[in-house]
Amino acid sequence: MVGGATPSRGTMFKSKRFRNIFLIRFAGYFFIQVGLVILALVVEPVINEEMKFRFNELTGRQYILPRIITSTSDQLDGLNRGGESVGFGDLRIGGVETITPVSTDFGIVIEKINANAKVVADVNPAKEAEYMAALRQGVAHAKGTSYPGQKGNIYLFSHSTDAPWNVVRFNAIFYLLGKLETGDRVIIFYQGRRFDYIVFDKIIAKPEETQYLTNVYPESILTLQTCDPPGTTLNRLIIRAKLVGS
Repeated sequence: MVGGATPSRGTMFKSKRFRNIFLIRFAGYFFIQVGLVILALVVEPVINEEMKFRFNELTGRQYILPRIITSTSDQLDGLNRGGESVGFGDLRIGGVETITPVSTDFGIVIEKINANAKVVADVNPAKEAEYMAALRQGVAHAKGTSYPGQKGNIYLFSHSTDAPWNVVRFNAIFYLLGKLETGDRVIIFYQGRRFDYIVFDKIIAKPEETQYLTNVYPESILTLQTCDPPGTTLNRLIIRAKLVGS
């Protein structure tokens, strides 16, 4: 080579080796960052809901679904009797907030975890496109199961997705479902009527355990399903409740 020295094979080898190491490290750092972003997408909403729940516990804040008020005199009677509530506005102080149902045609309210959503009826849990569309609107009612007030199994679910970003997007309503214990109340609205169910069972099940969907009961049983742990698809959390009043 005229006017300069020709690079030795050793120098070229070292340069190529350095470049390969750089590319490998860059790819490693890149995938680590992507993994952290995905983890944040999954964990951050769950942590937020958990922190809100803990804060409400510490401060004594409660969410109450009031009885429906039809007149001003009813409101005054409710105050005089010291009733639970007097309307859809919060007329009391002391950390109590009233809940207005999202839907009385078909809706669910869980006071303990401040869950309030529309229920989409007759959703096929075996068809991904169908239940994804339903979960964009609220909670899905499994096709072929009973309706509120009827004998049998009313099956509602808010999960069933295989990607972390979809779990985050479609499962927020039931993030805190695991906080429910025996004796807690779940309220269902259907065709303008209110149905109160009391929790009697909580189960962690495998995805292949489908008997909770197909169970037949001689009374009205409400079954709620979500993923467990929250933000994953490892297991299913099953909550069952009995009808106690309507």
